[in-house]
Amino acid sequence: MPEYLSPGVYIEEIELGPRPIEGVGTSTAGFLGETLRGPEEPQLITGFEEFRRLYGGHVSSDVSNLPFAIEGFFLNGGQRCFIGRITSATAEEMIANLDQSQIRAIGPGVWGNRIAAKIEDAALTVPGAPANQQRFKLTVMYWDTTPPDPLVDPTDADEVTNPNRREPTLLEVYDNLSPNPTSIDFYEKTINGSSSLIRIDAIGPDRPANFELVMLSTLGAEGTNGADVARADYVGRELATFPPDGTSYKTGLAGFEQVDEIAIVGAPDYHEIDNLYTDIIAHCAKLRDRFAILQSTPGTHTLANINDIRPPQDTTYAAFYFPWIKVYDPLLNRDSLIPPTGHIAGIYAKTDIERGVFKAPANEVVVGARSLEFQITKGNQDFLNPRGVNCIRAFPARGIRVWGARTASTNTLWKYISVRRYFLYVGESIDEGTQWVVFEPNDEKLWARVNQTITQFLVTEWRSGALMGTKPSEAFFVKVDRTTMTQADIDNGRLICIIGLAVVKPAEFVIFRLTQFQGGSEIAEV
Repeated sequence: MPEYLSPGVYIEEIELGPRPIEGVGTSTAGFLGETLRGPEEPQLITGFEEFRRLYGGHVSSDVSNLPFAIEGFFLNGGQRCFIGRITSATAEEMIANLDQSQIRAIGPGVWGNRIAAKIEDAALTVPGAPANQQRFKLTVMYWDTTPPDPLVDPTDADEVTNPNRREPTLLEVYDNLSPNPTSIDFYEKTINGSSSLIRIDAIGPDRPANFELVMLSTLGAEGTNGADVARADYVGRELATFPPDGTSYKTGLAGFEQVDEIAIVGAPDYHEIDNLYTDIIAHCAKLRDRFAILQSTPGTHTLANINDIRPPQDTTYAAFYFPWIKVYDPLLNRDSLIPPTGHIAGIYAKTDIERGVFKAPANEVVVGARSLEFQITKGNQDFLNPRGVNCIRAFPARGIRVWGARTASTNTLWKYISVRRYFLYVGESIDEGTQWVVFEPNDEKLWARVNQTITQFLVTEWRSGALMGTKPSEAFFVKVDRTTMTQADIDNGRLICIIGLAVVKPAEFVIFRLTQFQGGSEIAEV
């Protein structure tokens, strides 16, 4: 209670009525897979060019389908995704030891052995400054393929005509770096988190000494790829702490657990790891705020053995798609067969943004798909659809479209993707929007505020078209009173609220019944 100890006017702020609930995002995807280079901890990507800068571009589809999936995600309307680079537990980073610092590749692999760097005086060098105040300039460069040998500095104007000169794939220049940890230009703070190539640790108080362009792998340990990636690498592990803030990170699915924004999960190459799909589904079921996209396995799932085509597991937290799609491969200059995971995720995201998560992500053109692994007929789909297999079909004059909207569950209550994802959305929105309730006095006043808060949110959802009914009472109900809680519940600090939703379902089967009638003279004149 406020205290009033002396005469005067007191202004107080009080809260009345419900607190608004804001709907959570549902269009952010998380993708797991191998890349050419880059960090292992999950990173937010907002475009394919950003992915190319940080993780490298396309690699052979025999090595990884992830770059094709990311490109397909953005082509089909996706706007944000997190990348979880998968590497072997035995892979190692390139490490270069300097006199005052240590430089490491931002992630493990032999790619780090193609990083070169040089240090020179900064543009703002102050003659006579103490050693721990002298600024410097660091230039870092990287080549996707083997660098020139002997190494030629492409930034040196005197080497323009050198036949061994080759422009790097990436060039990063950091000028006026300070060795002073209290400076805004301290080189750890400036480089770590912004560089697409390296991390740097200060191990001494002074600035590193100048040196000409050199391959960093010659100054310490070379990077290695290690053994082939395994199931445990996808499940994830904890990494060492990184400067400047000493944050520890996790990889794989464990890393995705730390990213609350992810609502769609895909791993385009999961079929190459035995039983990895069970870990992906378990991840979604555990967090209860995300949905997985699964795909068929080439060679195993064919129309010749159509009886074997079915989702790998009965679950409401995933959807299964067949067949694979063919896209243009810039490395081979021809079409390559890839899983549809990224393209489908992009369609999910686009549908969520343009219509809402309650709209089934189907009857949409798969942008970027040039042809299909198999041509699916209506007869094929008549057999596959009841099994929860979402087909991708080519229609004359209408293009290649997603022609299915079912989860991988046999539970008819959760048959549709849009229904399952909408409940995940509502649950997460209410969870985040009612955190203020915890530790409040558990009485009728609180129950009324909770009821108002949730009702206000659901009325907005009904008006957006997510719920059925001609009025809110037909669309949902919210109950939080002594009919939902016993005295024992109240004594044990439990507030129990029951919410019912009449969610719209997709018109999967559109039926027009035509009949004949005797018109003309049979119609009586009025």
